[in-house]
Amino acid sequence: MKVTIKQAQRMLFWFGLRYIPLIGFCSPKIREMSDNHLAVSMPHTWRTKNHLGSIYFGALAIGADLAGAFLVFSKARERGINANFAFKDVKGEFLKRPEAEVWFRSNDGALIDAMMDESIATGQRINKTVSITVTCPSLHGDEPMAKFELTLSVKATAKKAG
Repeated sequence: MKVTIKQAQRMLFWFGLRYIPLIGFCSPKIREMSDNHLAVSMPHTWRTKNHLGSIYFGALAIGADLAGAFLVFSKARERGINANFAFKDVKGEFLKRPEAEVWFRSNDGALIDAMMDESIATGQRINKTVSITVTCPSLHGDEPMAKFELTLSVKATAKKAG
């Protein structure tokens, strides 16, 4: 069953509340979602900005994490499989200070599908790099504010019947 943006937002809210409250504290929003693309926004508020008035490094890391991982979470649910995932490492390049709401974009849906398929077929944990681009649309359009590369580690298994 295909997950709508409204359902995805609700799933994100409950996931943050139950497992990682810091996600909820930053108030991210799912803005765009397709089989291959995910865009998550994060507001520019007292909760997410630093002493210089730009989005704090930690908030940027949370947004990059979500943009890189939420597709795994939603795709596993759609496909009816179990997927355990984590990030093994992160590389961040900070290009410009984001001083308004930021958007985190991932276009690695096909890569994530391939990782889950390979993991199910081999029974092994699969590690691949996903890319996240951070923009500040209200001030700078599509100009990147930061770029992240995260090594996503996925172990997927088919759910047992019954």
